[in-house]
Amino acid sequence: MIIRTILLTGAIMVLAACDMGPKSSYGFTLPDGNAEYGEQYFVEFRCIDCHAVAGKEYLRDGSDGIEPIMEVALGGTTTKIATYGQLVTSIINPSHKVSDEYRVTPEIEGGQSMMRNYNTIMTVDELIDIVAFVQDQYVLRPYTPSSYPVY
Repeated sequence: MIIRTILLTGAIMVLAACDMGPKSSYGFTLPDGNAEYGEQYFVEFRCIDCHAVAGKEYLRDGSDGIEPIMEVALGGTTTKIATYGQLVTSIINPSHKVSDEYRVTPEIEGGQSMMRNYNTIMTVDELIDIVAFVQDQYVLRPYTPSSYPVY
């Protein structure tokens, strides 16, 4: 009975993941962005006030006289790179998924992100360029499987 329940639950989850309804993301795509422009927009929109980019410390060197608010790290070596869709969603709906690390920050109330809403001031071109820039900052490190001794 337990196995049947587990299989039924798994089947329901698989079917839910294949949602092709009117609110699904099926068929949604944006054109490729320009990472060079994205870096400029990243600074222009003051993303540097809260985001530190691995290897790009000069972006928030304080030469503009503005101190960073917090340090949400982006880029570097990782075993999993965020998808294009995840990055777009993080910008247009930052409260969709707030990292547990930042959820405990006193300024975050009710699970809402501190990130301001850019939806009415950022163009789609600027958005896709920023996404291209951020995605380029990650280096994929292949997963190293565990090695087990031979007995």
